[in-house]
Amino acid sequence: MTSPFRRFVIFAEMRTGSNLLEATLNALKGVTCYGEAFNPYMMGWPDKDELQGVTREEREADPMRLLKLLFDRPGHLPGFRYFHDHDPRVFDAIMNDADCAKIILTRNPLDSYVSTKLAWETNQWKLNETETPIPAAISYDGPEFRDMVSAVERFQLRVMHRLQVTGQTGFWLGYEDLRDAEVMTGLVHWLGRTDVARVEPASDQVPQNPRELADKVRNFDQMQEDLHQIDPFMLRRIPNFEPRRGPSVPSFSTCDAGSGLIYMPVRCGPGPAIRAWMAGLGPVTGDLTQTSLRQWKRQHPGHRSFTVLRHPLHRAWTAFRQLLDHGSPELRQLMRSVHRVALPADDAIAGLSLPDQLDLFAQFLSFLRRNLNGQTTLPTHAGWASQSEVIAGFARVATPDILIREDRLMQDLPLLCDGAGLDDAGLAHLDLAPMPEFLREKSLLQAAKQAYLRDYIAFGFAD
Repeated sequence: MTSPFRRFVIFAEMRTGSNLLEATLNALKGVTCYGEAFNPYMMGWPDKDELQGVTREEREADPMRLLKLLFDRPGHLPGFRYFHDHDPRVFDAIMNDADCAKIILTRNPLDSYVSTKLAWETNQWKLNETETPIPAAISYDGPEFRDMVSAVERFQLRVMHRLQVTGQTGFWLGYEDLRDAEVMTGLVHWLGRTDVARVEPASDQVPQNPRELADKVRNFDQMQEDLHQIDPFMLRRIPNFEPRRGPSVPSFSTCDAGSGLIYMPVRCGPGPAIRAWMAGLGPVTGDLTQTSLRQWKRQHPGHRSFTVLRHPLHRAWTAFRQLLDHGSPELRQLMRSVHRVALPADDAIAGLSLPDQLDLFAQFLSFLRRNLNGQTTLPTHAGWASQSEVIAGFARVATPDILIREDRLMQDLPLLCDGAGLDDAGLAHLDLAPMPEFLREKSLLQAAKQAYLRDYIAFGFAD
């Protein structure tokens, strides 16, 4: 007979009902769920910068201190909620702890996506019976939805694999189970609290959007057409999805010229210039799925695939500029308050001089080194992940025929086109933007090498 669990973690995602589950558990004497304790943007709950006496800065420096503090409660059953984009540094400690119960909460991914978009639209994240829901509708974005599904799928597969290799079991819950008293009672008994005869689900929260999807999505017909491209699978079941799509497939572009070209981009590289060049050769298609990519390949025997490598310093500068110009305000604030990148207020960013930008960029490179070494709360963003890791991810779906250095495009593209049966490489359509000369400062080059040493070694980038 197994011993009762001493602690628990709820693996969930946004808009899966985790707030309701937390409220149900917190209503029990001797049970405490500490919210999203390792969310990079808050401490447990919105607008909190401290949890159990630990500040965000202290959690950033040593997340294990907070983990130990939350779990070190003899005679009590503590836990928290953990999503796929929470601090990755505590994941191994959680999964290796057999005394920690793993509760896996899932929901139909389309419902979660629509609910999340509605919550951002209305800023209404919880609803009780005395409040009035704010009517709203959202626009479905196919690539955004597929990116969300892919991220959640990868995380759930990782959780399931770790449970298997460590000989543990999880308690799987669906969104619809959360208002079932018998299921909640079974969960609490599984946790070891058999002294509780019956568990009633929390009643202080009600469904926010109990309307049909057609009433909540403006482009409902477009959404239905787009969903036909996705193989049907149920995320509420123990994850075993087919096909297991690579994280970057929606960003691939295909060109029908010659035998066909497939561009597999590394984010924050010369993607716009490459796609414009391809458009000059023939029709270009994007927003692919693994299924549609396989179909395209069958229809284009002799095709060639490629990716373009950018110098790590140049790519980091592109990621930095995207952070300033297009990043979310929350991410910029996180950089200021936690990650030691002293960005000015958002309304002052446009007026930054080049010297000021370079000073901030040096701080950003220092952050990248810590982030890529797993020393920060924030998971690694695809725009600044090492190129070697991104390309390794491609191999799960398709391996590029050729890796072209950006500074070799004029020499190597004709070879690629020749292999695809194209007589003219169309280089007149290629508008390249070389690395700015102002970046070739010794300290910046050294900082980039420290952050991306793996890429320097793997691809032979010069200092």
